[in-house]
Amino acid sequence: MKPDKNDHTFFAYRDNCLQPVKSGVVSEFPLQLIVNGQEIATLIGSPHDLRFLVAGFLRLQGFVRSLDDFRMFSVCEEFGTANVQIKGELPERLKPVLTSGCGTGISFSMPEGIAPEPGAVTHVVRPARIFSLMDELAQRAENYRTHGGIHSAAVGRDDTLLLYAEDLGRHNTLDRIAGEALFKGIDLQGTIMVTSGRISTEMVAKAALLGIRVIASRTSPTDMAIRLCEQSAICLVGYVRSAKFNVYSHPECIEQYPESPKIEGVTGVILAGGSSSRMGNNKALLLVDDVPIITRSYRVLASIFREVLIVTNTPQDYDFLPCRKVPDIYPGIGSVAGLHAALTHSTNSRTFVSACDMPFLQPDIIGHLCEIQSHGFDAVIPFSSGGQEPLHAVYSSACREVFDEAIKGGERKILKILERMHTRCVTWDELKSVSGSQSSFMNVNTPEEYHTIKSCV
Repeated sequence: MKPDKNDHTFFAYRDNCLQPVKSGVVSEFPLQLIVNGQEIATLIGSPHDLRFLVAGFLRLQGFVRSLDDFRMFSVCEEFGTANVQIKGELPERLKPVLTSGCGTGISFSMPEGIAPEPGAVTHVVRPARIFSLMDELAQRAENYRTHGGIHSAAVGRDDTLLLYAEDLGRHNTLDRIAGEALFKGIDLQGTIMVTSGRISTEMVAKAALLGIRVIASRTSPTDMAIRLCEQSAICLVGYVRSAKFNVYSHPECIEQYPESPKIEGVTGVILAGGSSSRMGNNKALLLVDDVPIITRSYRVLASIFREVLIVTNTPQDYDFLPCRKVPDIYPGIGSVAGLHAALTHSTNSRTFVSACDMPFLQPDIIGHLCEIQSHGFDAVIPFSSGGQEPLHAVYSSACREVFDEAIKGGERKILKILERMHTRCVTWDELKSVSGSQSSFMNVNTPEEYHTIKSCV
């Protein structure tokens, strides 16, 4: 028997940031029902005691009355199929059974992942918008509802609620919204949907067809709904209550540290593709003050940039970070490939890039470099007391083609490639008076350097 709950890593929004959590989510199991060689339905329900589900469904549809009516009864959980032979004949034309969506649902075609539009995943939402729309949903429900047992849903853009619907079936609320939008000519692309009910695959499939990019509920989603949201570039939010919520898919869509001023038009990127050969293990995961170095770097970048990426070919190593993980376009050729990938995947025209072994990144230094780059330079490369720092630097999107051509030409040395660009070198004399300059460039390459850095905390 399959479990009714599966462990899932998601993110809890608390204290203005997303924190990794591992817990169970409700399982949703699709079961293809074949009767007398004919597929008649897909039953969607909890995965326990499936034989009871199948037998009860056929009994209540009038196909069987007793166990003697079954010639064969087989349920295969591995393939999600129930194959049944009954004594009676099936009707020539089966009439679909529509449910309220509050229990086991019936679907005659399972939804597949709907390909996201370019840039859809990068849509960033402030948490306050979700809380505001959920509060307005609750107020509308109080105003319109005369008795219990009714589901409600609404869609909004920014802080404006566009459409509201209620129905005894949670799926019907979204159908009503889709219909009203059609009559009124309202485009739902990129909107936020808030709902009172549990999020299932059918709800996600309908939302994806409408172009909705964030789904938020007061309760929890199912495991299949989470997977479908991952495929469909939808940010899935549950348990929205009193300034807290959980994010089950695409956490990069939620702005973190919303009260912190952001540097607009710049993406922050951490390069985490190195082999760490001198260190002997993954430098990004080394602990400094009981926190992985890459987590320390991520928190700094998330506090000053709306978009943060990690360039890595092993994204599973960093599942605990709520941001996009993107691969090298040219794997296996070092940091130059990481820079090229950073500029390729960034959605902004300017990108700050840092190595994954810098535990003390300083916002003032990063902001200073971004301000210099805004004056039209292709690249802004600082000097620390130890020399040039091309992996603590700002690059424009124009650098991507330069890196691409250099890689194809066999050039691997970043400093050599920088000679082809309009590069501004920021001297140590210019930087050393900026707050944090002494620590921002510190990095870990050897066990000795790691020991020194730990002693600085």
